[in-house]
Amino acid sequence: MKTNRNLLFTAIFFLFSNWLHAGTVEDGKAIFTSRCAACHNVNKVMTGPALAGVDQRRPIEWIIHFVHSSQKVVKSGDSYAVALFEKFNKIQMPDHPDLTDDQIRSIVDYIKSEAGSVHQNAAPFPKPGVKHPSYLPLSVNDTGFFVGYLAVVIMLIVALLLALRVKTFQRKAEK
Repeated sequence: MKTNRNLLFTAIFFLFSNWLHAGTVEDGKAIFTSRCAACHNVNKVMTGPALAGVDQRRPIEWIIHFVHSSQKVVKSGDSYAVALFEKFNKIQMPDHPDLTDDQIRSIVDYIKSEAGSVHQNAAPFPKPGVKHPSYLPLSVNDTGFFVGYLAVVIMLIVALLLALRVKTFQRKAEK
């Protein structure tokens, strides 16, 4: 009986921990998209470095300090921060002192989840399938279109002939 209760508590703990972790990854994705994606990509170098594996290159405390104020870390003489600053043409990363430590951890969790899910050899976009033209070419079987087109042309010709006839009558009436 006691082992069943322990097993139940363990199962509930793992369910809630996965649920909480999923929330932090989703929060991290939202923050990353709004704050980081303009300069960073998980797997590709952009204005800033690719962030895949950042948690393996630097400890989380260092990442938190760097995100809060990158220039403080650079000015402190940290060799890794100075090398990054030099490598990316001395472009300053904006400070984010308003982000909490947990929010930065959730960004790192999101980066971990994205880095693990993308294959390095995969194309960045899906392979195109059959090309579909943006218009539908007319076929011989589209008789409705041709009949309608022909009716409009005939109506225009009749209208022009009628206008010509009216103009001719007006000229004769003036003489």
